[in-house]
Amino acid sequence: MHLSPVQDLAIQALTANLVGAEEFDRLFLGVEFIEVEGDILFVGAPSEEAADEIEQYWEELAAIATRVLGQPVGLVMVLPRLRV
Repeated sequence: MHLSPVQDLAIQALTANLVGAEEFDRLFLGVEFIEVEGDILFVGAPSEEAADEIEQYWEELAAIATRVLGQPVGLVMVLPRLRV
């Protein structure tokens, strides 16, 4: 299921509230919460380095996504977006 822009923004807002403005701007600026497949949330990060750091928050992101989407999210896959 592809996430709607509203769902994406809701997850971003709750994430910003959790990590704080500075950390959110450092790590999550440019991140897109893309889709849920089964119980896996797929997240697009602007770089491989950002993806590695964001994965440290996977449990928190799973809990936030579960709350926003109303369905269980058990795993978060953060992948760098390919630049063309």
